[in-house]
Amino acid sequence: MIQVDDLTKYFGPVLAVNDINFQVSQGEIVGFLGPNGAGKTTTMRILTTYLPATSGIARVAGYDVMTQSVDVRRNIGYLPESVPLYPEMRVEEYLQYRAKLKGVDRKLRGKRIDYCLDHCRIREVRRRLVGTLSKGYRQRVGLADALVHDPAILILDEPTSGLDPLQIRETLTLIKALGERHTILLSTHILSEVEAICRRVIIISKGRIGLDKKLSELATDATAIILEVRGPTDQVTNVLKTTEGVTQVTAQAIADGLNSFEVYTRHEQDLRETLAQRVLKNGWNLRRLDLRRRKLEDHFIQVVMNDDPLLERNGHSGSEAIQDKSEQMASMS
Repeated sequence: MIQVDDLTKYFGPVLAVNDINFQVSQGEIVGFLGPNGAGKTTTMRILTTYLPATSGIARVAGYDVMTQSVDVRRNIGYLPESVPLYPEMRVEEYLQYRAKLKGVDRKLRGKRIDYCLDHCRIREVRRRLVGTLSKGYRQRVGLADALVHDPAILILDEPTSGLDPLQIRETLTLIKALGERHTILLSTHILSEVEAICRRVIIISKGRIGLDKKLSELATDATAIILEVRGPTDQVTNVLKTTEGVTQVTAQAIADGLNSFEVYTRHEQDLRETLAQRVLKNGWNLRRLDLRRRKLEDHFIQVVMNDDPLLERNGHSGSEAIQDKSEQMASMS
């Protein structure tokens, strides 16, 4: 349904999107992730025909976004991060206007508007002026606008921005249900939202795609084997390090004689049984043995750090490094 090949976008000398390739198949809900300035919104604006690409090809619903932009717009529903609405119109009036603009058949128009009012939870404000609504309600009106013509593809940029926790849950439930009938490309900064409703994730950083995998595949990735052993730290570390397949061991004291060990293995092998046998053979007590799997957050941080080595400066890593970098940028602005 969405096909992107060698897509590149420059804003003057600034490279915003760097030769990216991906596809979204019919019926998929795909999370499109990345830090601020990674190129997510630029890519979405190209796919929705709001921006021209510098080079490369993008097809949506089989239509070229450059040469067949009208056909593309007929087949997509787009919710931008900042929803452009007419504040002087009432909600139901606005949806009627938008449905007419999008070519919804007059006989079906009322039914489609009722569907959107109910599913986007805005029926109670249908007679209010758009300009008097809270940001959360305006966001839901924007989602209703994206749905009103029943498009095959939904492209949603931060659809839960400004919503309270209950509204977020309702919106995610709606998007997940919509995935049964629509193809959805969803951008968000909240990783838990992606884990809740998406089947696949694409992570972009500095205009390049760093990861494109199904969440089911990411769930099988192991980070480290965790052991808690009561025994001499140096000796236990040496036994673990000399186990075939082990590449790295780190130790941390918990209490007198009790230490926690993180064991990293070649090709992320699961060596729990072998390690347990070696620990017990030496007469040490094994209190914990666990396999820590990588979360989506770990993959996100790895992609971002691979593209920005400055994040590892001063010994920072992971989310601390990203926070440190954000503070540096804020102080410069």
